[in-house]
Amino acid sequence: MEERILLYTALTSFLVAIILTPILIPFLTRLKVGQSIREDGPKRHLVKKGTPTMGGLVFLISSFIGVLIFAPKESSVYIALIATFGYGIIGFLDDYIKVVLKRSLGLKAREKLLGQVIVATIIFLLLININHSTIVKVPFIGNIDFGYFYLPFILFIMLGTSNATNLTDGLDGLLAGTFVFSISGIFYIAITQQQIGLAIFCIALLGGVLGFLVYNVNPAKLFMGDTGSLALGGALVVTAILTKTEFLLVLLGGIFVIEALSTIIQVISFKTTGKRIFKMSPIHHHFELLGWSEWKIVLTFWSVQLLFSILAIGIWYFYY
Repeated sequence: MEERILLYTALTSFLVAIILTPILIPFLTRLKVGQSIREDGPKRHLVKKGTPTMGGLVFLISSFIGVLIFAPKESSVYIALIATFGYGIIGFLDDYIKVVLKRSLGLKAREKLLGQVIVATIIFLLLININHSTIVKVPFIGNIDFGYFYLPFILFIMLGTSNATNLTDGLDGLLAGTFVFSISGIFYIAITQQQIGLAIFCIALLGGVLGFLVYNVNPAKLFMGDTGSLALGGALVVTAILTKTEFLLVLLGGIFVIEALSTIIQVISFKTTGKRIFKMSPIHHHFELLGWSEWKIVLTFWSVQLLFSILAIGIWYFYY
């Protein structure tokens, strides 16, 4: 029975996304909700200018429908939805200000940060309300009770993950495809832990993102925008928290970690030495400027994340 529910959930979300996207694209086009392109970015990106954005609405809506129909009424499901939609709303506001109100900067950095902190704090309070353990398993080391430091820990990983996924969304299909392998790892762990509600949430989102990906691979007909990229970060980190695999995020979100670190290293290097280590950051742009095709970069990053997720599952199996 569980297998059928999981299959029906994935198919429902996937089909809703497949049907909804062709409706949303012309609607967004009429509203002139087009993606702006960085002037200092790779020149071949200029052809993408005007491609409809805010497509994250597709998998947010489709996954919500899947969860609404099939998921049990469990605290973990509600918490996962609040984190995902909380960050999705922040991204939506940022996109709306940029592409609808035509204010190029969108939300101010401090406004976006404040929103992320508020959502993360709400998640922390909800976790405490359900007696979620503050003990975190660290592979090869053991259990560490963060106690009162669990709140700053939650803030750090939630803000870090959501901003890392946001940085990764720079090539057609890169974030969506990478996320598929990341959330698949969480799904496997959740189902093995018998967290059926959380597993249904994961596979609903997986189906929705796959349906969106059909239209997001190169050449993309629709971009997810911050609406999608922040939401996916929120979804990934909250499911890792709920499965108590917080430290495995380093692998389950391995590509996102690499993208974020490349940006941090680039900034530190330039500020301290005046030199850049990469041709451009995040690192996927570095490979673009080396002459790699967009498809080659995306497929390589997908493959690396697949390996990271398999490794994470292996570590979880033997050490958790």
